Amino acid sequence: MSYVNNIKMFVRVHELGSMSAAARDQRTSPAVASARISELEKHLGVRLFNRTTRSLQPTENGRIFYEGARKVLEAIEEAEAAVIDVTQNPRGSIFVAAPLGIGRRFIAPHVPSFKDLYPQIDVRLRLSDRKVDVTAEGLDLAFHLGLLEDSTLKVRLVADCPRLLCAAPAYIARRGNPADGAALVAERHDCLNLRFPGALEFQWTLQTQDGPRRFEITGPFESDDGDVLTGWALDGRGIVMKPIFEVAEYLRAGRLVPVATATPPTPTQLSCLSQHRRLRDPKIRLFVDFIIGRVKADMAARMQELASDTGG
Repeated sequence: MSYVNNIKMFVRVHELGSMSAAARDQRTSPAVASARISELEKHLGVRLFNRTTRSLQPTENGRIFYEGARKVLEAIEEAEAAVIDVTQNPRGSIFVAAPLGIGRRFIAPHVPSFKDLYPQIDVRLRLSDRKVDVTAEGLDLAFHLGLLEDSTLKVRLVADCPRLLCAAPAYIARRGNPADGAALVAERHDCLNLRFPGALEFQWTLQTQDGPRRFEITGPFESDDGDVLTGWALDGRGIVMKPIFEVAEYLRAGRLVPVATATPPTPTQLSCLSQHRRLRDPKIRLFVDFIIGRVKADMAARMQELASDTGG
């Protein structure tokens, strides 16, 4: 098994581009990671990485070995899954990523129940509003909020998510309620923007009579945590764009109020992404079906409660 572990470490070092990052991913130390790579290189009789104090790059032999090594690990995973009795003894770890708000409200609360049903399955949940790379980060699944570009990943739609712009009554009392996107820009309203490394634009896409249109927004605050933006909005600091289900409780309580309703944001979607081969693993299918079913039920309940309270 040590040779397989060495291959696993090599694959993660190659994908993450860092010995220390791969060590963290495999829950070991950089020294152990380095030793495993050295042992693999000694076995193969070739150098797999060129190492300097500042960088680590795969050699030509390393790039060739990576393609075969990845296929070997996939074959092992499939073989292990084939001999597991999915109804009696599913086991192993599942690595899942989700946006902060989605993860906290709709996924994390159901993980203990899943663990109760399948005690030999461990769930490693990572929450972040940044864009994740399912393959490079070694994830089994990633929940994604947003419209997807072309993807080689398996995509399962969880829910359509209407959005709105909203602000606290205190903000509206101080700055007024913009009628539409044009007023939002012309009156230079304080917009609370979600930004993370790699995000390039200060724009919101809103629905107008002439179709979707991007509006250049401004504001004194931004964050890569959507819940932080909600907190600032509740504190009267500006206008935030949110999926309705995320702020339903605040809309019901009157702590947030819809604004610029003549040009609502374009709707978005919540999807579950995975590598095609991962869904052949019984424990992954079990988790996907379990969580998606509960997320759908929770979101529907929130929307129904809001509609009942507002008479919509």
